[in-house]
Amino acid sequence: MGRGRPNQRRPRRRRRNLEELEPTQLTAYMPSTAPVPDSEVIIERGSTARDLGPKLNRSAGDVIRFLLLQGEMVTATQSLTDDMIDLFAAELGAEVRLVDPGEEREAELLAKFFDDEDEDVDEADLRPRPPVVTVMGHVDHGKTLLLDRIRSANVVSGEAGGITQHIGAYQVVWNDHPITFIDTPGHEAFTAMRARGAELTDIVVLVVAADDGVMPQTIEAIDHAKAADVPIIVAVNKIDREEADPTRVLQQLSEHGLVPEAWGGDTIAVEISALQNLGIEDLLEQIVLVAEVEELVASPEGRARGVVIEAELEVGRGPVASVIVEQGTLRVGDPIVAGAAWGKVKALVDEHGDQIKEAPPSTPVQVLGFSEPPEPGDDFRVAPEQAQARTIGEARAHRYRVAGHVPAAGSALGGAKLEDLFEQIQRGETATLNLILKTDVRGSLEAVTESLRKLERDDVKLSFVHRGVGGISEYDVQLAQASSATIIGFNVRPDRRARELAMKSRVEIRTYEIIYKLLEDIEAAMLGMLAPVYEEVITGEAEVRQIFRVPKLGAIAGCQVRDGVITRGSKVRFLREGVVIWKGSITSLRRFKDDAKEVQAGFECGIGLSDYQDLKDGDIIETYDEREIPRT
Repeated sequence: MGRGRPNQRRPRRRRRNLEELEPTQLTAYMPSTAPVPDSEVIIERGSTARDLGPKLNRSAGDVIRFLLLQGEMVTATQSLTDDMIDLFAAELGAEVRLVDPGEEREAELLAKFFDDEDEDVDEADLRPRPPVVTVMGHVDHGKTLLLDRIRSANVVSGEAGGITQHIGAYQVVWNDHPITFIDTPGHEAFTAMRARGAELTDIVVLVVAADDGVMPQTIEAIDHAKAADVPIIVAVNKIDREEADPTRVLQQLSEHGLVPEAWGGDTIAVEISALQNLGIEDLLEQIVLVAEVEELVASPEGRARGVVIEAELEVGRGPVASVIVEQGTLRVGDPIVAGAAWGKVKALVDEHGDQIKEAPPSTPVQVLGFSEPPEPGDDFRVAPEQAQARTIGEARAHRYRVAGHVPAAGSALGGAKLEDLFEQIQRGETATLNLILKTDVRGSLEAVTESLRKLERDDVKLSFVHRGVGGISEYDVQLAQASSATIIGFNVRPDRRARELAMKSRVEIRTYEIIYKLLEDIEAAMLGMLAPVYEEVITGEAEVRQIFRVPKLGAIAGCQVRDGVITRGSKVRFLREGVVIWKGSITSLRRFKDDAKEVQAGFECGIGLSDYQDLKDGDIIETYDEREIPRT
């Protein structure tokens, strides 16, 4: 027989809205008053209320009730957004640091296995080490030929072209002074390494052709080197040519902050001819002098650590990584870990293809024995035991899988966001906003720069990491990530690869077509009053392959849809080499002779644009939607 009266039900309690509660009742929905941790608390992204509460001395119910007051309905086991976690922590006055899932576990393992190495190195063990040099400059200005000439000056090998193994770097000895050159010329590789957290280069050699002078890539290289805060030696190349004008080159460099010593500045400039092998020894001498001034030292004692510069899977050899040792000495048989790759050093191979037993600081060497190829820019470390190297590698591999991609080692740098500026000001700091500015034409670049300069205040400074003309490229994003900068575009757009990298590396890109809107946003950031953001969602991208002239309709663009979906009636931007040259809408869309509402990626179509006829092969048609994101 059942309990109670079968025909009588307990009356259902009416659910009450929070707005109906009196102020005294409302306190029951607020978190408890237990003290919060007074130090920074590490919270994994995607944590649940059940995970978050105890870390801040609260219950899962406290988290749920607080978020309910904010209009967010969550359960105890539902993953919380970053904003939800930040909001709850701010309410408590707690300081939290959000990390990727598994990152905290990885940090614990590193502290457990390498805690003895994080102590200061004994100064008695420090020894002078060779400088690590990167050669940069504009394409066709002679970087590769210069590296070849320097390589042939290696008195240790005693022969030109003595290097048989490309390992991404090599070491030469000049007058008993070893110098390590990274054999990946170009600021792209240099900044990609820095974006992954690798501060490897000690000196930058900037190659400028005496006949061409300072070119766009030269300016980029200067900005990238300055952002890395490393000494710059200028090599004025091709002085053997009739049209060479080294004085003009030095004048142009002075305009970009590189004033030569002969003119009262502090930039070393050496005139060379890589083709005629002139001035190479003078350049090497200056590198050695700068290295001595920098007092580069490292300890050869203890377990080795350094940076991966290249890695690949070779047939017959397995995973092979080229590394440069920064501290300690790397030896055959050492257990090693780099990113998610781990293993035991089976062999060390130098740039001549010879096997060696050990590699001291600043030595480039190939390492065989990894479980898989690590990522360029990854730090490598020698572990106490192979089992510990494997534990760390597998923990990282798990974190990468959860994150859905292999993040950059320096991804924690990210880019700066305008919202962060006001927080710095509130803390009483002199805030500095690092900017990368790209515009459509030179006149716009100067106008926007001068206008932004006028916004500076005593407590807010603007620093232009790089300024240039043209579309926003992935190299701009890498530089923004490496230097914690915000990218500002005026009448230009990021290409697809730049957008994807910016999203992955958390770099903010803001694009404008009206200058006062740009200035309003920067000024509002200084005052902490940024308006809601309109997020652009790129819905499709098509490349113009052929132009058709149709009576009464005008020019029709025969296109290949490269990404997304092109939809009739969509908002559209017309891009030529990354620069916005027209905005409007799609008036007609055809597949062969038939009208179409939309065309998917991989298919061809004909596109007619409203009020625009100046079509050229290679132009990009980009469709987009705008979505307002209110600030929290």
